[in-house]
Amino acid sequence: MTYNERLENVAVLGAAGKMGSGILLLTAVHMADLRLQNKGKTYVLYAIDVSDEALTGLMEYLRVQVRKLAEKKTVWLRQMYADRDDLIENFDIIDEYIMDVLKIVRPVTAIEAAYSSNIVFEAVNENRALKVKLFTQIKQNSARDVWFFTNTSSVPIHLIDEEADLGGKVIGFHFYNPPAVQRLVELIKTDNTQQEVVDFAYEYAKNLKKIVVPSNDFAGFIGNGHFMRDGLHGISEAEKLSKENNIPLYQAIYMINKVTQEYLIRPMGIFQLMDYVGVDVMQFILNVMNPFVDDENLHSDLLDKMMEQGVKGGQYSSGAQKDGFLKYEKGKPVAVWDIDKKEYIPFDDFKADADAMLGAIPQSVVPWKATLKMKNKEEVFSKFYNDLKATDTLGAAIAIRYGLRSKAIGEKLVADNVAHSTDDVNTVMLTGFFHAYGPINNYFE
Repeated sequence: MTYNERLENVAVLGAAGKMGSGILLLTAVHMADLRLQNKGKTYVLYAIDVSDEALTGLMEYLRVQVRKLAEKKTVWLRQMYADRDDLIENFDIIDEYIMDVLKIVRPVTAIEAAYSSNIVFEAVNENRALKVKLFTQIKQNSARDVWFFTNTSSVPIHLIDEEADLGGKVIGFHFYNPPAVQRLVELIKTDNTQQEVVDFAYEYAKNLKKIVVPSNDFAGFIGNGHFMRDGLHGISEAEKLSKENNIPLYQAIYMINKVTQEYLIRPMGIFQLMDYVGVDVMQFILNVMNPFVDDENLHSDLLDKMMEQGVKGGQYSSGAQKDGFLKYEKGKPVAVWDIDKKEYIPFDDFKADADAMLGAIPQSVVPWKATLKMKNKEEVFSKFYNDLKATDTLGAAIAIRYGLRSKAIGEKLVADNVAHSTDDVNTVMLTGFFHAYGPINNYFE
C-alpha cells in the first residue's frame, strides 16, 4: 500500500478534544490536498468522539480554521482548481476548498467506523487501559492492515502494543499542544515497531512540516520526562522557600513562578505552565510515570491537596485559562491559591514584600518575547547569567539552583537512554515548550 493509499481511509479517536481536533484538522487538510492532486480518488476521515454536541462544535472549528489556512495558500489553490471555470474570485476558491475539506470528514460517535480505516490516530486521555481497549476492539473487528498512531505523552508504547496484540503496528506520534500550531512531534517506536510504520510516520510528519525528535520508549518520553521533574522541582522550591523564610506558601508560589519566568527567561512561570497543562493532567501523568522509575519518587502532596480542593487548572473549550495555582483575569495571573484558607489571595496583598525578598534582577535581563527574533542570543544570555551569578540576592540563588537542576534533569534523560542526545533534549524544550535556550547549557556553572 502506497503512502497516498494508506491515507485514503483514516480515523481519529477523541476527535473533538483539544488534541484530537488539531490532529483532525491537520490530517483533513493534508488528505484534501492529496485529493486535489489525485483527482478521482476518494478520501474519508472519520472524526470519532462520544458526544454529538462536541462533534458539532468540531465541524464549526474546522470550518473556521480551514478558512485561515486556505487564505495563506490561494496561489496554490488557484493552480489546483485551474480546471474550474466557475471559480473566479479568491473567495470562491477558498469556499470551495473549505467544502472539499469538510466533505472528507465524517463525524460519528460509533467506534465501528474505524474498522474500515487504514490508520487510526488516537487522542483520548492518558488512560492506558482505555487505549488498549479501543485498539483491541478495532484490531479484532478490522479486515484491514490497520496502523495505530497514539498521541500518548506518557504511556510506554510497547505496553500498548503487547496488551492490544498489535504486532508492531503501533507507534507513538506525540503532537504538542496545540497540534495545528506547535511544530514539534515526538516519535516513539519500540523494538517491535514495523519499519514501514516508522517510514510512513516520518513522511507524514514531513508533509505536515513538523520537526521530529525521536524518543526511546520510556514513560514520559523526553518532553514530560523533563517537564514533570521540572514542575516537581518548582513545587519543592516553593515549599522550601515557605518553610525557611516563614512566609505563606502562596507567596512562595508567586516568587518561584516569577523567578522561573523572568530570571530563566521562559514564556511563563512554572506554576502558570502547570495550570496551562492542568493540575489534574500533571498529577495523572506523574501517576503513569512513577511506577517505571526506581531511583526517584514522581509524586507531590501539594498536587494531591489541590485536587482534593477541586482546583484543577486546564483550559476552557474557548482556549481561555482556568484558575489553578494562579487565578487569571483576561489571561493574566492576578492571585494565588491559598490551600489553607481555600481561596485566592490577590498579588497586591503581598507582591511588594515578595519582590523585595527576591531582590533586584540584573539590568541585563531580557524578557522572553524579546528573544524570539534575537540573532545574538548566546551573547545576551551569557552576559545576563554572568551578571546573575555575581548578584547576591535570593532571586539569583533560586534561579541558579533551578537552572542547574533543569540541566541535570536533561542530562539524566540522556544518561538513562530516554533521549538519544543532548541536542534532542534541547530541541524538545526549545520547540515544544518555547524555552529561549535548551536546559543543557553552561550558563549556570
